[in-house]
Parts: sequence; C-alpha cells; structure tokens
Amino acid sequence: MKCLECDSDLRKVNVNVQGAENKVVSYQCPKCDYFEFEPISSKKVIEELRETPLKMKQKIVKISQDRLGVYFNNNIIRSLDLKKGEEIYVSVPDKRHIILELKG
Repeated sequence: MKCLECDSDLRKVNVNVQGAENKVVSYQCPKCDYFEFEPISSKKVIEELRETPLKMKQKIVKISQDRLGVYFNNNIIRSLDLKKGEEIYVSVPDKRHIILELKG
C-alpha cells in the first residue's frame, strides 16, 4: 500500500488497544504522520470493547458513625440507567467479591 500524502510504502503494524485482547492492524507511513486502520480488525476490537464490562476504581466512604458506602460514578449511573430510590440486591459470595443486582 502507498501513503496517500507522500506516496511512500506503508508499514503494517499491529496496534494494542487498551482493554482489548485483539490487536488492530494499522498501516503507517515511515516518512510522514499518515496512518490508517484496517476495517476488519478495527470492527473486531470495537465489538470486543463493547462487550467488556465497565470496570473502575472507587473509594469506600464513611457515611455515618458505623456505616460505609460507595458512590456510583456518572458512567455507571448512565450505563445502568440508575434512578434515585431504586432497590438493588446485595450478595457477598466470598471475602473478595460483592455482587450488586438490579431489581427488575
């Protein structure tokens, strides 16, 4: 393949995308900043990222004298469409996991 800007030969490079196991194939020009992504591998990575669960670090906060809590980030609120006053089920399957299940 040739660069659309300087007509040099493009190098094929496998690019890591954070959060995805698959790599995207990119064609990059060694002389200028031109690059393009191969459509098939790009679609695979986009689909993989859409299926990846939302995961982020949260701090535990003190609510009152003997109660702790976690605030939900705006991304979590939007992705789950949470509303004030909704009920959830809390399960503790072991000492390292807490499961929150939406009532529905």
